[in-house]
Amino acid sequence: MLELENVHVNYGHIKALKGISLSVDQGEIVALIGSNGAGKTTTLLTISGILKPKEGEVRFLGDVVSNLSADRVVKAGIVQVPEGRRVFPRMTVLENLKMGAYTRPDRNSISDDIESVFEFFPILKARSSQNGGTLSGGEQQMLAIGRAIMSKPKLLLLDEPSLGLAPVIIEQVFRKIRGIGESGISILLVEQNARAALSLAHRAYVMETGNIAMEGPSSSLANDPAVQQTYLGG
Repeated sequence: MLELENVHVNYGHIKALKGISLSVDQGEIVALIGSNGAGKTTTLLTISGILKPKEGEVRFLGDVVSNLSADRVVKAGIVQVPEGRRVFPRMTVLENLKMGAYTRPDRNSISDDIESVFEFFPILKARSSQNGGTLSGGEQQMLAIGRAIMSKPKLLLLDEPSLGLAPVIIEQVFRKIRGIGESGISILLVEQNARAALSLAHRAYVMETGNIAMEGPSSSLANDPAVQQTYLGG
């Protein structure tokens, strides 16, 4: 479904991605873990079309998308939930969800899809008339995910969904993410909470300083001594 082949990305003279290759298959949840500065967010921004590779290609459903603008990447079926949620704070929950459907041509089904989001995240229906900025961190994360779902993605990119959330809320959010995956939407998950990410994902990649250092089934990586020592607290 998604393929990155030998992707290099620079920030000026700084090499942020040094020839990475990874893939996400249909129906998979794939985790991308690593320390701060490893290149995880840069990878998502490159897939989203916000950053352009210096070398290499990003392919989606067989087509090269690394030359597309970010809005055309969304229309192709790839949608990112950014780090820090970034909901529209002065717009209501309902208005935020409608913004997620901005690029869709099928305007007649938007109301039905909003109701589907409300069924999946009941708290958002209860908060539908509140401004996004008044929600708790966990509610904002659910709103950001719901807004992304309104774009009807085939592939969902999640950047640090547990950031700043209490452990009990992280459990709730990750249960919802698992449910999204079970609904048929493929997911590429960037997450510093490696234990939670590996428990959720089918496969995982470990990034170190712009390179893919390890990859494999999540269960295998979770049992790897090097991963346990570095990312799972020994």
